[in-house]
Amino acid sequence: MVISLTTIQQYLFYSLIAASLVMVPGCQKSSTSSGTSPEEALKTFELEPGFQIELVASEPLVADPVAMEIDEDGRFYVVEMHGYPLDKTGTGKIKLLTDSDGDGRMDKSTVFAENLVLPTGIMRWKKGVLVTDAPNVYYLEDTDGDGKSDVRDTVLTGFALSNPQHNVNAPLLGLDNWIYLAHESAVTAQVYKEEFGDRGSDVFFPKKPDGIRLPDNASGRSVRFRPDRYELEPVAGNTQFGHTFDAWGNRLLVSNANHAFHEVITTPYLKRNPDLLVSNVTQSISDHGNAAEVFPITKNPQMQLLTDIGVITSACGITAYLGGAFPALYDSVTFVAEPVSNLVHFDKIHGKGASFTASRVHTGKEFLASTDAWFRPVNMYVGPDGALYVIDYYRQIVEHPEWMAEDVIKSGALYNGTDQGRIYRITPKGTQPAVLNKDLLGKASNAQLIEKLADRNSWWRRNAQRLLLDRATPQDVAGLEVMAKNPSSPLGRLHALWTLEGLNKLRPELITAALKDPVPGVRTNAIKLAEAHLKTAPALIPALLAMPSDSDPKVRFQLLCTLGFVESPEAASVRQKLLFTDIDDQWVQIAALSAPASQKGDLLNAVLTRYKPDQPAYGSLVERLSAMTGASQPPKTIHSLLEKALVPVSAEKETWQPSIIKGVAQGVKRRNSTLDSNFLAEQQLLIQSFFNHSSPSVRSACLQFLQVTGLPDDAQTMAAFQQAVQTAADPKQSEEKRSEALGFLALRDATPQIPLLKKMIAPNEPLSVQVAALKTLSSIPDATVSDYVLQKWPVMTPDIREPAIATFFSGPDPVRQSRIKLLLDAVEKGTIDQNSIGWPRSVGLMANSNVESRNRARVLLTKRDKQRDEVIKQYQTSLELPADADKGALVFQQNCALCHQIGSTGGIAFGPDLATIRNRRPASILGDILNPNLSIADGYDLWTITLKNGETQQGLISTETPTALTLRNQGGQETTIARQDIETLKAMNMSAMTAGLEKQINPQQMADLLAYIRKAK
Repeated sequence: MVISLTTIQQYLFYSLIAASLVMVPGCQKSSTSSGTSPEEALKTFELEPGFQIELVASEPLVADPVAMEIDEDGRFYVVEMHGYPLDKTGTGKIKLLTDSDGDGRMDKSTVFAENLVLPTGIMRWKKGVLVTDAPNVYYLEDTDGDGKSDVRDTVLTGFALSNPQHNVNAPLLGLDNWIYLAHESAVTAQVYKEEFGDRGSDVFFPKKPDGIRLPDNASGRSVRFRPDRYELEPVAGNTQFGHTFDAWGNRLLVSNANHAFHEVITTPYLKRNPDLLVSNVTQSISDHGNAAEVFPITKNPQMQLLTDIGVITSACGITAYLGGAFPALYDSVTFVAEPVSNLVHFDKIHGKGASFTASRVHTGKEFLASTDAWFRPVNMYVGPDGALYVIDYYRQIVEHPEWMAEDVIKSGALYNGTDQGRIYRITPKGTQPAVLNKDLLGKASNAQLIEKLADRNSWWRRNAQRLLLDRATPQDVAGLEVMAKNPSSPLGRLHALWTLEGLNKLRPELITAALKDPVPGVRTNAIKLAEAHLKTAPALIPALLAMPSDSDPKVRFQLLCTLGFVESPEAASVRQKLLFTDIDDQWVQIAALSAPASQKGDLLNAVLTRYKPDQPAYGSLVERLSAMTGASQPPKTIHSLLEKALVPVSAEKETWQPSIIKGVAQGVKRRNSTLDSNFLAEQQLLIQSFFNHSSPSVRSACLQFLQVTGLPDDAQTMAAFQQAVQTAADPKQSEEKRSEALGFLALRDATPQIPLLKKMIAPNEPLSVQVAALKTLSSIPDATVSDYVLQKWPVMTPDIREPAIATFFSGPDPVRQSRIKLLLDAVEKGTIDQNSIGWPRSVGLMANSNVESRNRARVLLTKRDKQRDEVIKQYQTSLELPADADKGALVFQQNCALCHQIGSTGGIAFGPDLATIRNRRPASILGDILNPNLSIADGYDLWTITLKNGETQQGLISTETPTALTLRNQGGQETTIARQDIETLKAMNMSAMTAGLEKQINPQQMADLLAYIRKAK
C-alpha cells in the first residue's frame, strides 16, 4: 500500500507558512480577526526555563509575516506574504516598522514596497535590499529617504513559480561573500495546475542575458550568486524553506519532515570527476529520525481541519543560534519552526566526522510551544541584540487547497487570521527591551567595522564584513591583516581572512599562517582559501601537504577535497593517508574519489594492498574505483585489472574480486567508446571463470560483466552454451549453478532452448530456477514468454506470478509494447486480475508512452476508480466499528509495510512515513487509502527516465546531485543513474499508489488498521 497522501503528508503545509489564505473563484479574502489577542497570546507560551518572550510587533502594523531583516541603520524590514496560497495578483509587501518611543515595541508601519506576488525572503545589500519573489530576485532601494523604495531592479529571474512553500527563498550572505538562495525543484500541481504549473526556465541575470545561465530552474538546486560580479552557480544540495550557516560556514538545510540535514560536499569537487556517481550530497543529521516526534501543548488543535500533532511535518526556518547572548549551551544549537504543531524545536549540534549529529536538548519538551492553535512560527532571525526573533504567521488553518479536504475548503474558516501576524523576541531572563531603530553600523568608521569582525554576535560580524566589502577602502587592508592575526578572537581572524579575500587583498602568507591556527574551524577555512590561490601561489601546496595528521576530522576532510585539485605524487600520497585514516566515513571516500587522479590505478592498488574483508568500506571503495576505471580508462588498463580479478586465489583472498568485476562492468556499460578486439581474451577468461570459479559471487559478477559486453562468436562460446544447457537441465546440480546457467543462456538467442526453458517453469522446480528460466525466456524478443505465461497463469503459484507479470514489461520498446497489449487483453478478458499487476506497474501502464495502450489501460484499470465513492461509502462502517490496534499492526505488516514506515520503523521507506498522519481524522485517512489519486504528495510522484541506450526506468526520485539521481521503487530497491546517461526525464503526474486495497482488507480490518496508524509511535 503506497498512500499518496492527498491530505496526509503534504497537506501539513510542509514548511513555508503555517496557514491557508485561500482565494478560489467566487470567494473573497476575509478580514475576520479572531484567535487570541497579541497580549493574551503571550500567556499561551511555554518557554525554555531561563528565557523570556516579549511582543515586538503585531497587527495592525504587520500581517502575514514570513521573513525579516534588521539593517545597519536599525531599520526593521518585514516581508508580508498576503497572497498565499493562490492569489498571484500582487498583494505581497515589504514593511518598515518603527519604534518611535524606544520601548522595544513597534508602533509605526510604512510600506517600503508593494505589488509583490508571493515574496519569501529579504537580505540587506548595498543601499537597499534583495527580495526573493519567484520567478525573480529583486533589488529594492529607497533613494530619496521617504521610507519607500523607488528602485526595483530584477537581479535574477527564471525560478519556478510553483506552490509557494517550494519557491526560491531566504537570501543569505555566506562567510565566503556569496549570496545563497534556498531553492528546490518545483512540485507537480494536480489540482491547481493553472496557478502553479510553472516549472521554471533558465535562471540568469536579465542585465547580462548572454552571461551565465542555469538551465531548467537551476536543476532544482540551491543557487549562490554575486550580483555585483554577475557570478552565478548552482550549489550541490537543495532546501525547502530556509537554510542557515554555522559560525564556520557549514550550511544546514531543512525540508518537510527532515528538520536538519547538512550539505557535506560541494559542486566543484563533484564536477571534476563526472565518472564518480554520487547519489546524495547531504547527510541527515538528526539522531531522533525524520518525522521526529515533537511535544506540542496545543489546546483544541484543529483536528477537523487536517492539522497534525506529535511529529515534525512542516519543518522550516532552520536557524543556527550565533547571537552570543544566550548561555554557552546555545552556541551550538539550531532552532527549527514547526508551525503545524505550534512550536519551535531545538537541537544540540555535535561534530561527527565530516558531518554532524543533531540531538534533542530535552526529552519530551520543546524550546517554545503554545496552547494557541493559531500560533504558526515559520521563520526566525538572530538580531543585533543577540535575541532570537520568532516570526508568527498567525493563521487558523495550516492547509494548502492542493492537499486539502473539500469540506475544509468550503468550511468558511479558511480565511481566519489573514489580517494578523506577530513577531516575538526571546532573550535570557532579565534582558532589557531592545532599543530598536537606531544607528548600529551605518555611521561606523572602517576601523570600527574591523573591530566588529570579532564580535560574539554573528549579526555584527556578517554586516561589518558586508559593509567593508561595499566600501572597499584600500586603507582597510592593514587593519584587516592585524585582525587576521588577532590572538584573542578566532572568529575575528576568520572574518578578516574572508573580508580580505573578498577585497582581493589576501596575501598567501596569511593563509599559510592560518593553516596552523589552533582552532580547527579557522584551519578548515584556511584550506578553502588556499584552494582559491593554488595557481597563483603554488607555495601554499607544501603547507597543505604538511597537514594530513591534523587532529580534526573536518580539517582532514576539507584537506582531502582541496588536494583533489593538486596532481603530484606527493599529493596522491597525502590523499591516500587521509583516506585510510577515515575510510569508514562515506564522505571521506567520496572526497578521495572525486580527485581526477583517483582513476589512474595507484589508489586502487593501495586499497587492495590494505584490503580488510571485515570492513565493508573497502569493498564499496574497490567497486567504485573499478567502475571509474571501466568508464574512462584505456582498454589496456581494463584488461589488466580484469586479469588480476580473475586469477584464482585462495578463499580468504577472493573477497575483493567480485567488487572489481562488478565495478568494471558498471563502468564499461557507461562508456561511449567500445573496447578493442583484444578484449576477446578477457571475454573467454570471464566465460571460464563463470563455469569454473569456486566463488558464487565471482561467478555472478562474471555473468553481470558478460551481460554488458556480449559474447564472442566462436567455438568456445558454442561449447559454453552446451555446457550451460546440460547444467540447467541436470537436477543433480545445485540450484545456484542451474540458475546461473539459465542466466548464461540469455546472453545469446535462446530460441533453440524454448522447450527446456518452459520445462524449467514448473512448480516442482526450485523458485530461483523458475525465475531464471522466465527471465531467459523473456529475453527472446517476441511474444513467446507472454503467450506461455497467459497459458500457464491458472496453475502458476503466487511466488512465480510476480516475476511472470514482470516479463510483460521487459524487452526493447516495440517488444514491450506488444507484450503490454497482450497483458491488457488478458485483463479485459478476465484471464489476469488487474490486482495481480501491482500498483506501481498499473501506474506505469496508465502513463505509457504508447497513446493507444495508455488510454486503454486507463479505461481498464480505473473502472473501479469510478466506483471509489461507492467503495468509500461501504467502508464508512469502519469508522464506527470497535477497533483493535494490535490486530491493525498485523494488517499494516501484511498490506502496508512493503512501502511505508511509521516513525522511520516497521516497514520499507518507499512511500511517505505514516507517522505524519497519526492524529488525522480517521475519515480523512480512510478516504486517502481508498482513493489515493486525488493528489500526489510532494516527492512521491513517479518519473519516467529514458536512457541514451534506449532503456527506460521508472520510480520515485529519492535523491539528486549535480551528476546523478537515484530512483526508488517498491520494496526499497534503488537505482543510481548518471545524468549524462539520461535522454529524457518526465514526471508521470501520477501517484505511486492505485486504488483497490479493499480487495485485500475488509471493513473490520480497515477499522483495526486505522486504529493502529493513529496509535503507533
